[in-house]
Amino acid sequence: MTIRNTLAIVGATAVLACAFAGQAAARDQIRIVGSSTVFPFTTAVAEAFGKAGAFKTPVVESTGTGGGLKLFCAGVGEDQPDITNASRRIKASEFETCGKNGVTAITEIKIGFDGLVVANSKASPVQPFTKAQLWKALAAEVVVDGKVVVNPYKTWNEIDPSLPAKKIELIGPPPTSGTRDSFNELILEKGCEAAGALDAMVAAGIDKKDAAAKCMKIREDGAYVEAGENDNLIVQKLVSNPDAFGAFGYSFLEENLDKIQGSPIDGTSPEYDDISAGKYAVARSMFVYVKNQHVGLVPGLKEFVAEYTSSKAMGEGGYLQGKGLVVLPKDELEQVRAHALAFAPLSGADLK
Repeated sequence: MTIRNTLAIVGATAVLACAFAGQAAARDQIRIVGSSTVFPFTTAVAEAFGKAGAFKTPVVESTGTGGGLKLFCAGVGEDQPDITNASRRIKASEFETCGKNGVTAITEIKIGFDGLVVANSKASPVQPFTKAQLWKALAAEVVVDGKVVVNPYKTWNEIDPSLPAKKIELIGPPPTSGTRDSFNELILEKGCEAAGALDAMVAAGIDKKDAAAKCMKIREDGAYVEAGENDNLIVQKLVSNPDAFGAFGYSFLEENLDKIQGSPIDGTSPEYDDISAGKYAVARSMFVYVKNQHVGLVPGLKEFVAEYTSSKAMGEGGYLQGKGLVVLPKDELEQVRAHALAFAPLSGADLK
């Protein structure tokens, strides 16, 4: 790199810092967007952080994982969020968008684990499912007698006589949600494979990539009902409709065990110990992403990260475990905390 290029970069960085520093005086509160599933955990940290009294309580908005990353990656400055929550890892394409918009230093913080739950009202019996059964119930197209057809199933027992003779209705998250991404990948894609449908599609002459996309396309005839970025709303709908099922993160099940119950999937119930031990087949990691270029410019951002990654928050027996977070093993938590406090930037190579 030439001296001229080096000076240009230093100069541009100084201009950005000065411009943002002037704006930061107008914003003395951390702004956080993102996942509805991670929202309760980050809100708990924000409240604890605010009660400490040194800084204002951060503003936390539930925008969905995809929506949060879109906002987070829009740029650097006073009008841009500092942190985004995500119930899945940032995609390489999202990381590239961040870079194109000047968000060139991002710290990834893995906060713990969550189970993806299918649940129903306690007014109805507990209903076990397999991933294959759920795929057949919710896919836009299924394989019947070796042919790919528009999903013909209207009731659960049409899929399997062991299932209830009730209309198929599952209330779940919209496409902008990381929970929807997880549902697609962990239930629909795996269920399609388990049902032998992926192989059947390929055998029928469908390109494997196109077949995989078909596996994850959800039907739009009312069997799957989008509930927006509010998992509590799904819980409310299950209480009011005992025949329906809902899909959301484990923490919402744990908070509402007096009203709803989780369905065993492939023989394993959504319970804390099984999620933590990796025995529950529909589990995922959850993340928080920090915009490093705002550190030192937005008051309290460094201190907020320290609070979030502390043992009293994310550790065994911490207040986030009390909120339903399946915590990281002690050794991994120590590594995550050290990485976060160093604000080690994520690289594109990490996502490959």
